[in-house]
Order: sequence, then C-alpha cells, then structure tokens
Amino acid sequence: MELAHEFTFNARLAPSVKIGEGPFGNRRIREVLGGEVTGERINGRVGTGGSDWILVGPDGWGRLDVRLTIETDDGAAIYVPYFANAGERSSEYSDHYFRTAPRLETGDERYLWVNQTVFVGEGRLHPGPVVEYRVHRVL
Repeated sequence: MELAHEFTFNARLAPSVKIGEGPFGNRRIREVLGGEVTGERINGRVGTGGSDWILVGPDGWGRLDVRLTIETDDGAAIYVPYFANAGERSSEYSDHYFRTAPRLETGDERYLWVNQTVFVGEGRLHPGPVVEYRVHRVL
C-alpha cells in the first residue's frame, strides 16, 4: 500500500469538560476552537463548533470520536469525522501510537474526490492543548 501526504492540520481545543469515570471508562469532551490546514490541494482553516469526545478505558488508551469542519481558502466546506486510538500522547509522532482514519465529505464540486478517497493519519498533542495530524491518502 502506498501513501501520499495530503495535508497537515492542527486544532486548538477548549479546556475539557470532565464527565468522569463511568461504566465504560473516563469520559471527557473538548470543543474544537479552530486551527489551520496546509497541503498541496487542501488549505484553509479548521472551523469552530466541532468537538473531541474521548473515552479513556481501564487499559489507559484513549478512544477518540471527533467531528470537525475544514473551511478551505477557496470557500469549500469539508466535514471531517474520525475515530482515533491513542496510547500515551506525546509531542512527537514517533514516540507513541496515535492513529486515525478520517473520512472527508463535501458537496463542493471542486473537492468531490475526497468522498471516494481513503485517508489515514497520525497525531500528536502539543501544549495549549493543540492536537496536530498528518493526513495521507491511500493510493
């Protein structure tokens, strides 16, 4: 399988709302406050109003459920939902397991190709908190 880098994005996150320890693990929710998207074909910003729901299980692993939007520099809107699994998160991609397979969806004619493309990504966490992903398309 071959991969090609499609874009990198970062998302600024609000302080977490701590739901606490429940029957499935420790649950927290963080609102997405914005961010940037850079790539050869997709450039723009991460829209506001998305959220990052995380469930940390008894094994210490985080299971993320994220929904956000990309607003491209040329006026398209792309919906980006994804699940991710993360062990201990770090500021370096290679220091941990933090992987995802985002699904991109749009009705904008210029970006219809994203609806039929499989993407995979790797993440890392920075202070702020800011989460950053490198996203690749599967060729």
